[in-house]
Amino acid sequence: MIPISILATEHTDALEYACKYLQGQGLCVHRTPAGTVTHVLLPVPSLEPDGRIKGGGVLSDLLQCLPKNVTIIGGNLEHPLLANYNKIDLLQDAGYLARNARITAYCAIALAMQTLPCTLDRLAVLVIGWGRIGKCLAQLLAAMGADVTVAARKETDRAALASLGYRTVTIPRIHPDEYGLIYNTAPQMILPECKGDALKIDLASAPGIGSSDVVWARGLPNKMAPESSGQLIADTVTSYLLNREAIL
Repeated sequence: MIPISILATEHTDALEYACKYLQGQGLCVHRTPAGTVTHVLLPVPSLEPDGRIKGGGVLSDLLQCLPKNVTIIGGNLEHPLLANYNKIDLLQDAGYLARNARITAYCAIALAMQTLPCTLDRLAVLVIGWGRIGKCLAQLLAAMGADVTVAARKETDRAALASLGYRTVTIPRIHPDEYGLIYNTAPQMILPECKGDALKIDLASAPGIGSSDVVWARGLPNKMAPESSGQLIADTVTSYLLNREAIL
């Protein structure tokens, strides 16, 4: 086995669990920079807009303490300081994104159930968007007995949804007052003025619901399910490293 020495940076809960699982798989995990480090594990996603590492720390300071041939592991790693480094970007990995979407959906449902005065059984729920998270949400909500409607722009998506037994609606014909719970997964403003008593949860990277009472819930896996998030990080990293060994 090729020796792998991983440096885990910020002490987020998800990274703590990732370290635990990586160590359980026989990998060496450091908590301070060392000359023997071969890989650096950053939070996922990794960087703030100003280039600082999420959770604290300065990227340039970290890189100065590491070998030049170190591999950077994280998410959204397009930064000038990393241009000449080998990178493993988990947010470009289809398997990671699919599993993370399902974790996000579970967390989003748990968040709603902490707030709603009722169960999801027969509750009218609107899911805006038919991407990875929207698909997982609709499936889980329907399994819990919710009356699910999915808003999708594409006619082909609405046709597929109808064949799967979901109610569908076009974006312009959304009437928020018809629902007790509304989820948005589309990263653009869909409902600029969303009135009504529905619980509104926005899961997108950019707000899609305009309302004073909207819950903008980004990064739910790290906040609500850090162990699941950490295990997913560890599983994906291990898969990359094993594939590398197989090639070599």
